[in-house]
Amino acid sequence: MKNITIVLLFFVCGVSLFAQEKYFHLRSELTRSIESPVTIQDIVPETKKSGTKAVLYSLLLPGMGELYADRFDQGRYSLIAEGGLWLTYFSFQQYGDWIRNDARKFAASHAGASTSGKNDQYFVDLGNFNDTYEYNEKQLRDRELENVYDPKAGYFWKWDSEFNRREYRAMRVSSERVLNNSKFIIASIVVNRIISAINAARLVREYNSRVNDELGSWRLESSLIDNGLRPDGMKLSIIHSF
Repeated sequence: MKNITIVLLFFVCGVSLFAQEKYFHLRSELTRSIESPVTIQDIVPETKKSGTKAVLYSLLLPGMGELYADRFDQGRYSLIAEGGLWLTYFSFQQYGDWIRNDARKFAASHAGASTSGKNDQYFVDLGNFNDTYEYNEKQLRDRELENVYDPKAGYFWKWDSEFNRREYRAMRVSSERVLNNSKFIIASIVVNRIISAINAARLVREYNSRVNDELGSWRLESSLIDNGLRPDGMKLSIIHSF
C-alpha cells in the first residue's frame, strides 16, 4: 500500500511539473506574440495591385487595365471605343480599296492602261495627262529623263475623252482621301489606348490607397487569459484605429 501511495505521489508530482513546464512555455510564446502583435497583414494575403501591369493591360487592350483595378465600369467605355474605331478603320480601308479598284478598272477600259505592277505615281500621272506621249513631252521639257515612260514596256495609255480622264482622277483622289482618313483612325486608336492606360494607373493608385487605409486601421492582437499560475485561455482582439 505504501508502494502504491509513493508511486501515485511521484505521478502527481510529475504531472504537476509537466503542466507547469507547458504553462510557462505557452506563456513565453504568448508573451512574444504580445510584444510583436499579429497584424491583419500577417493573416491577409497581399492585395495591392501593380500600376505597371495595369498600364500594359490597357496598352494591349483598352479597358483591361481598369478591369484589373476592379473598375471595369469605367474601362468598358475604352473597350467600346476600341471596337468602334477598329470597325471604322476596316470600313474605311475596304471602301477606299473598292473605289481605287473601280478607278483602275475604269482607266483600263477608257484609256487602255495596263494597271498591273505599277506604282502609285503612275496612277497619278495617268489622271493628269491625256496619253503617254503628252506626259513624256512634259518630262523632256523639264529635263527629268528618269521619269519618262516607255510605251512599249506596258506604260502606254490614251484616254478616249477628257470627261473620262477627269472622272478617273476624281475617283482616284476620292480613294486616296478615304485611305488617308483611315490613318487618322489608327492615331485615334493609339490615343484611346494611352488614355485608358493613364486612367488604369490612376485607378490602381486609388485602389492601393484604399488597401493601405484598410490594413492600417485594423490590427489583430493576442493576449493570455490567466488566473495566477493557471492559464484559462487566450484572447484575440481586433482593434480598429480611427
